[in-house]
Amino acid sequence: MKKILKLFFTTVVTWIAVRSQAQVSATATATARVITPIGITKNVDMSFGNVAVSHSIPGSVVMSPAGTRTTGGSGGVTLPATTGTVSPASFNVNGQASYTYAITLPGTVTISDGSGNNMTGNGFTSSPSTSGTLSASGTQTLNVGATLNVAAAQAPGVYVSATPFSVTVNYN
Repeated sequence: MKKILKLFFTTVVTWIAVRSQAQVSATATATARVITPIGITKNVDMSFGNVAVSHSIPGSVVMSPAGTRTTGGSGGVTLPATTGTVSPASFNVNGQASYTYAITLPGTVTISDGSGNNMTGNGFTSSPSTSGTLSASGTQTLNVGATLNVAAAQAPGVYVSATPFSVTVNYN
């Protein structure tokens, strides 16, 4: 009987010991940091300035993000000495200090003289190019250039985009 009781108590104690160690737990905390939302505001609109066209050859004007403009390779456009207003589009990007962000540029924009004559802009480029880094104060200037496609004998006039083009920024 002593052996049976000893075996019974040993089995129960072993079962309780195994049972109590079969489940353990630990704890953790959850945290989150809400950062400053990224923002973009326009400083300056893009302006290709004064453009002279050929009667028979189409051409193009390339506006760099640095604000310099050149003619395309076809020879259908010249840039007069009286330039008019020449500027790339310029934006102020703001957000969380030292964070990086991606830049999405438009595909095309159509500008019109309001009388049914149009030109298209495409080949958008920017500085910084595909991504930027906000300064220690959380800001950066983003400049955007493009190529303006001019038809042969393009009608004279002031051309403006009916719909503004969009530049999008998003944290990486």
